[in-house]
Amino acid sequence: MSVLALLAHGDGVSRSVVALLLAMSVSSWVVILWKAWLLRGGTRDVLRSIAAFWQSPSLGQAERSVEPFDRAMLVLPAVSAVSHLATQPDTATLGGAVDRTQRLTRVLRDALHAALRRLQAGQILLATVGATAPFVGLLGTVWGIYRALAGIAGETGGFTIDKVAGPVGEALIMTAFGLAVAIPAVLAYNVFGRVVGRIEAELEGFAHDLLGAQIGRAHV
Repeated sequence: MSVLALLAHGDGVSRSVVALLLAMSVSSWVVILWKAWLLRGGTRDVLRSIAAFWQSPSLGQAERSVEPFDRAMLVLPAVSAVSHLATQPDTATLGGAVDRTQRLTRVLRDALHAALRRLQAGQILLATVGATAPFVGLLGTVWGIYRALAGIAGETGGFTIDKVAGPVGEALIMTAFGLAVAIPAVLAYNVFGRVVGRIEAELEGFAHDLLGAQIGRAHV
């Protein structure tokens, strides 16, 4: 029994369940493949980028040194923001009215938040698919069994196993389909969550150290 058979022999509810599970599967796999590409270097690239920054003699050189390692563009935005601020003159705006330390704090915070939003993108979808897909499949199973029992009740020739085997088999496939959608999403959510957590810790530590270094340089 295939998904195409379910679509061919099922009613509107069964087809809606199959279509929903298929949409959830496609969307979760798109996110899985995209995040696997984004995090392909993992913490290693972030550590290399941070090391390249601290080994650079100047902010301008640091941008060029970090760029080859920072394929996911997680460290470079913060470095570019600090480098741009260092060369930007004070202006008569609300942003320029505060002292340079506060502006430095703001641009680092904005760069860090942008990187964290990019890292967290898709995690909610994976968690939602992993948590709800089994229940969507179970809904299809319950509905399929209900249809099978209703069909048996309407039969006048007596109960035979062949009359219930097909509909019940279709119903049980719904549960398997729901699990097949949920399991990859849950595994990907857990794996990506651990990688993202390590990268977030490194980025937060780098931002803190960079802020302290720039403040110290400003007071020299």
